[in-house]
Amino acid sequence: MFVAIFSIILIIIDQFTKYLAATNLANQNSLVLIDNFLRLYYIENRGAAFGILQGFRSLFAIITIIVLLALIIFLFKNYNKVPFIYLLSFSLLIGGTIGNFIDRVRLHYVVDFISMKFFGHDFAIFNFADVFIVIGTILISIGIILHDNKR
Repeated sequence: MFVAIFSIILIIIDQFTKYLAATNLANQNSLVLIDNFLRLYYIENRGAAFGILQGFRSLFAIITIIVLLALIIFLFKNYNKVPFIYLLSFSLLIGGTIGNFIDRVRLHYVVDFISMKFFGHDFAIFNFADVFIVIGTILISIGIILHDNKR
């Protein structure tokens, strides 16, 4: 139950922030929040991470459905046996994946709007769903180190 509720909350956060970006940033100059570090900039990403594989929307849909089904089946079979860090990470992965999937199905692109600069170099423009997926992946790695590594 936790995974479903938390995933839904994350999807709402993602979609709401994308709505705000689309209504307030589209066709506008970027909005600088922290000079030379953080700005908001509306972009329509028709590819995968970092804009790669432009135009492969059907492939992304198939992969997304397979990943979501695998996560959900795993959770149904193992929910009471899984450490909380995995439940949290799966919630983040599911919420982020569905957030971007909604964009791909509804808009045929993903709305990205957060732009960061590190050491003078621009990082890829991303959104909250991407953040959720990255944090979920990091938490899975931590879980493997803490729970699955018996040494």
